[in-house]
Amino acid sequence: MTSPVIAAVQAAERGELDRTDAVLGVAPDDVEHLLHAQMTDGPSAPVAAHGVAASPGAASGRVCLSVDAVLDADDEGIPSIFVRPFTTPADEVAMSAAAAIVTAKGGMASHAAVIARGWGIPAVVGVETLAMDVAAGAARLGDVELRDGDPITVDGSAGTIMLGASELGEVEIPDEMFTLLRWADELRGGRLVVRANADDAFSARLARQFGAAGVGLCRTEHMFLGGRLPLIQRAITDGGRASLDALVEVQVNDLVELLEVMDGLPVIVRLLDPPLHEFLPDHPELAEENPMLGVRGARLGVLRPELYRAQAAAAAEAAARRVAAGGDPRMQIMVPLVVGGPELAHVREAVTDELAGYESRLGGRSIPVGAMIETPRSALAAAEIAGSADFLSVGTNDLTQMTFGFSRDDIESRIMRPYIEHGLLAANPFETLDETGVGRLVADAVSGAHAARPGIEIGVCGEHGGDPASIAFWALAGVDYVSCSPHRVPVARLAAAQAVIGSA
Repeated sequence: MTSPVIAAVQAAERGELDRTDAVLGVAPDDVEHLLHAQMTDGPSAPVAAHGVAASPGAASGRVCLSVDAVLDADDEGIPSIFVRPFTTPADEVAMSAAAAIVTAKGGMASHAAVIARGWGIPAVVGVETLAMDVAAGAARLGDVELRDGDPITVDGSAGTIMLGASELGEVEIPDEMFTLLRWADELRGGRLVVRANADDAFSARLARQFGAAGVGLCRTEHMFLGGRLPLIQRAITDGGRASLDALVEVQVNDLVELLEVMDGLPVIVRLLDPPLHEFLPDHPELAEENPMLGVRGARLGVLRPELYRAQAAAAAEAAARRVAAGGDPRMQIMVPLVVGGPELAHVREAVTDELAGYESRLGGRSIPVGAMIETPRSALAAAEIAGSADFLSVGTNDLTQMTFGFSRDDIESRIMRPYIEHGLLAANPFETLDETGVGRLVADAVSGAHAARPGIEIGVCGEHGGDPASIAFWALAGVDYVSCSPHRVPVARLAAAQAVIGSA
């Protein structure tokens, strides 16, 4: 069957459609379907379990219940399905090698889901019928025992798991997709720019190939995963000069590569926002009753200003090296999880003091400092925050969690399905923006910030930045750009054009 994308482009090239009708006639799902592997003849076995469809695409491989099992399979060249109760930064060495990821807990904004989407790995999370005994290396999927090596198939688009292997089709992206997206960008006319969430040069390179107009979110804590995890752990717990220097050295090298890939395009680097229960699970003295509302983001910067100073120096050093190499770095720094103007001004002072020492090496370039709007209070206080910010970016994952009072790691697998079935919610708010509550906060934030500081750039960097249904709202709300995982960039480019055309 001919893809609707190919059919639309060919019809326009024959003169049967104009380009606007071709762009409007293709569903964003039709583009997404081209980007991920699918089962050639549908499921080859009955669905054994359902979960949250966290990252699209299908994969078939052998069950791996531990990091070592995934690495062993990778050494043998055998696709693996990494099965865990939930994932943490320590699991990422295995996640990067796996063909797909399955977890018992979590939702669309959980660690497993965010990382899988960023890397283009199929994932199903929040599988209630999955029970694991990690210490014993045992798992059950409903009444079926899962053992290392068992064949299994995962459909991250449908949120389903099947026992046994399935045939998968090859991913072949047609030239027509890029043609259609080029037309979409032209019709968008510079409005609602699409950037990417990218934490390393590999992701940034993929995002640029897919047409991203810069990096809207580089999460610096994600630079210190797998074997690098001790670096960030020592920097937080010790904070001595040697620990900070080690962190800076790694970050400078990574940012130089990222800036090189995105040369001439903006790169927004978010300062550390590491939930302590994920990054420091073996430090009970730092345990918090509600870690997602604990010492994170700007709060960490207030308590440990030397961390943010070190990161600011790393960002400026990376930009200076690119200038010296003849590049055109467009570095920006973002402070996460702010709650008000005085807090941002306090953190910003430490950051800008550090940046001042690099002015002579930046060739006249400035490094703007902005803030994330991701708490209800920051949305309501956006006018105040804008007074100390060069730009704002809405982080919809945390904003949705805090507005609803829904734990983004726990609620989706247990509550979301019955709430939607009973009509208590129209859609999963972690997938599609809740316009009634969260959307109103965003609209108030945008209007307040623009009133206080006309022309201030405002973007969206939560997962809703790549959701076609949410993008229509962003066009009406007046944000300047959306940022999403690299594999969602093509989908977002088409949806953004359709939204802009629809709002004209």
